[in-house]
Amino acid sequence: MSDIAFRDVTRVFQRDGTDFLTLDHISFDVRDREFVALVGPSGCGKTTCLRMAAGLEFPTSGTVSVGGKPVERPGPDRAVVFQQFALFPWKNVYENIDFGLRSKGMPEAARRERIARQVELMGLQGYESAYPHQLSGGMQQRVAIARSYVLDPDVLLMDEPFGALDAQTRVVMQEELIKLSRVNPRTVLFITHAVDEAVFLADRVAVMTRRPGRIREIVDVAKVREAEHWDRYERTEEVMDQESFVHLRTRIWRMLREQQPQEAALET
Repeated sequence: MSDIAFRDVTRVFQRDGTDFLTLDHISFDVRDREFVALVGPSGCGKTTCLRMAAGLEFPTSGTVSVGGKPVERPGPDRAVVFQQFALFPWKNVYENIDFGLRSKGMPEAARRERIARQVELMGLQGYESAYPHQLSGGMQQRVAIARSYVLDPDVLLMDEPFGALDAQTRVVMQEELIKLSRVNPRTVLFITHAVDEAVFLADRVAVMTRRPGRIREIVDVAKVREAEHWDRYERTEEVMDQESFVHLRTRIWRMLREQQPQEAALET
């Protein structure tokens, strides 16, 4: 099991000797092999939640667990994909994907087999010898995702992974992520500011309030998707034209619009 559980999580930051309450008694789950998107106003603590699941930050109170075990540090069961691609510029595509496997001491033949599979799944054939500066933003993000998937993590933590891409490339990458999830499903916590993206990709969407961040509502997209037979469209871009999709998007957008802007918000 690779579920993620937040239980009564509070996070307080200090700045200039003053306490700032960022997360206020957050509780929610990402079930095993489920895709949950987290949306909310800037500064509400979305990225803080993801970093706690990754073991990069820790709650002031409450618990974060993965697979029933408290998160105490980063681990090979969890991989993080950030908005900035964070590829090694001096390494080519193959070497970037290979980096984590080599660090784990995996034999070369096994590494080659895994990398070849990820290269095929992410449509990177023919680019193995290319360097990051020779690739488009979309291709660089494909490499970043392949580098995470090749480690075979149980949990994928994605922080605005398509936020830096142009609109057309972003939709293509969303569709590619759905295809990849069908072939190789993972437990996914996905941070985004884009409501369309959240509804398009996620099984459930957790809507947060402005700081201090709380869970306002969790919207069950999968239930609507199954009732409306979105899968017959294989969740390509045309799904966004469906009345039920528009209804969900509008419902979530209105919840976010009700949140008042907050001055000098802390970094999410």
